[in-house]
Amino acid sequence: MNSHIDKPLLSLVCNSIDKTALGIELSQKLQLPLLEDANPKFIESSEFVLLLDGKGLALQQTGRKAPGEIRVDFISGSVDHRRKQGGGKGQMIAKACGLKAGALPKILDMTAGLGKDAFVLASLGCEMLLNERSPIVHALLSDGLARAADSVRWDDVELAEILARMTLLGNSDSRQLCLTREQLPEGKVDVVYLDPMFPGRDKSADVKKEMRAFHAIVGADLDAADLLPQALRLAEYRVVVKRPRKAPFLNELAPNFQLLGKSSRYDIYTLKKMS
Repeated sequence: MNSHIDKPLLSLVCNSIDKTALGIELSQKLQLPLLEDANPKFIESSEFVLLLDGKGLALQQTGRKAPGEIRVDFISGSVDHRRKQGGGKGQMIAKACGLKAGALPKILDMTAGLGKDAFVLASLGCEMLLNERSPIVHALLSDGLARAADSVRWDDVELAEILARMTLLGNSDSRQLCLTREQLPEGKVDVVYLDPMFPGRDKSADVKKEMRAFHAIVGADLDAADLLPQALRLAEYRVVVKRPRKAPFLNELAPNFQLLGKSSRYDIYTLKKMS
């Protein structure tokens, strides 16, 4: 995406007095200009902002006609609906990762993004390790997990247990993570899950909004192929790669088998049989 040379792509806006110290810390950590008490609709100094307010952290495009904010939400909305109505272990992602009666693999999501797939797998009983190498997306995901843990109702034991099964690793490059097993609890995982950034063709407004923002802020995972061989060295049993249905194989390596959906597929690379 082209932008003016003198116009930064992203700034941090802090609209909560109570979070001023956190805003300063984030702006320094992420090396972003800090604006206070500003309305993203009227900001002309950057194309996107990380908005820190009373509801937490969000990614927001600037301008009067900009689409709505992108905020990680594990309490309500589509993620919560999928937890309650998603189809359980019959879901394609569950089958791809090898979930079955008596088998709940420990899974590393190497490209966690906003954590939606990891939440689904955690809701089915899997212990999840989440890695996200983009500092911006990592900050959004960390905020979403913290808010969910803080706001979970006392009577929603199920949600509390799901969140307890999700561990966000320190922000790092996924490729480097695979080379240093000591960075992982217990040093190994059963399954490694990959969902590299790919130009989206989904026509829904939410997906278009998220993909536009992600491609602008993060960019496409042009080095995604580098992750596969490293993931194969890390996983004990299998590596699962989510791809658009007609996309080429990652790293041009054919999987052992596939599960096909209407618009996407799962390529499964097996290392040994899961017990």
